[in-house]
Amino acid sequence: MIKIPMSVAAAGLLRALLARAKVNRDRILLTDLQSTEWQSLTFVGERHRFHFRIAGPNSSEVVRNLISGLEDAEFSIPGHIVADIAMASQLGMNQDGSVSVDLEALTIAE
Repeated sequence: MIKIPMSVAAAGLLRALLARAKVNRDRILLTDLQSTEWQSLTFVGERHRFHFRIAGPNSSEVVRNLISGLEDAEFSIPGHIVADIAMASQLGMNQDGSVSVDLEALTIAE
């Protein structure tokens, strides 16, 4: 297993997203994560882009669980607020029956 280095905010958001999917963790593969520092005049945070591949039967249903109501969801990440989150792209069904999806988020330090 390759471990992708990530910030506290990215790790907390990843845990929350995996819980939203409502399936065993081994069905969802994090294929890439990009986090970059972000700031405005009054806030400091990070922009994140998660690349997931969801395998197994009913993978489209798992994606629906993951993204349904995502923009209005409340996330509990100590020391951070999820200011914005959305599906960036759903790349569709792969040959093996898995589904690829990208999510983008902005977290702000409290």
